[in-house]
Order: sequence, then C-alpha cells, then structure tokens
Amino acid sequence: MYTRTDSNVKRVKRHKRIRAKISGTAAKPRLSVYRSENNIYAQIIDDITGGTLVSASSVEKEFGNEGGNIASAKKIGKLVAERALAKGIEDVVFDRGGYLYHGRVQALAEAAREAGLKF
Repeated sequence: MYTRTDSNVKRVKRHKRIRAKISGTAAKPRLSVYRSENNIYAQIIDDITGGTLVSASSVEKEFGNEGGNIASAKKIGKLVAERALAKGIEDVVFDRGGYLYHGRVQALAEAAREAGLKF
C-alpha cells in the first residue's frame, strides 16, 4: 500500500536546515514567514533575546476576510516593512520558513523590499 508523505514534515526539515545557517541579531533581525492554507504571517525576530520585534498577519482586524492570497501577502509585506522602519529596523535576514520562494512568499518578500527593507 502506498502511503503519501506529509508535506509539512518535509517543510519542517527544510526549515531546520535553513535555521542552522541563519539567525537574527539585534543589528540584523530575521524576517520569518509562515504560510497556512488560509492566512499568512510575518515576524521580525531577534534570535539572541528570543523576542519578536515586529509582526503582521492576515488575521488582523483591518484585513477582514481577505485570507492568505497573493494580494494580502503583498499587503502584509508592506505592513511589516512599515512597522519595522518605524522601529528603526532597516536590514533583515529573510527566512522563508522552508517554503519555496514562489507565490505568496515571494510576493511578501518583494513588497517588503519595495517598502524599504533591505535583505
């Protein structure tokens, strides 16, 4: 009998491999992306202190029921960049979370770059 492998298990393995190589500092924090079926989340994290500096997600009240499509991913990227720049964060390390750099993840990253974040 054929058993299908869980794609999230593969993603978590890729994410662990990525996280072994990158980490965020106070000078250059990590922009982490999580993508669920219905929503998308972005956080800027300082790994040394273990704290979230800035966050934005499609479940916030101002987004309503837009969900996690490419248009809302662009809005999240722009919003997280604006919040980061307001706190004085310009340079970040991008953590795609084990997802392919394609679709919603790519849209979020490009919108964050256009809004002023450097990575």
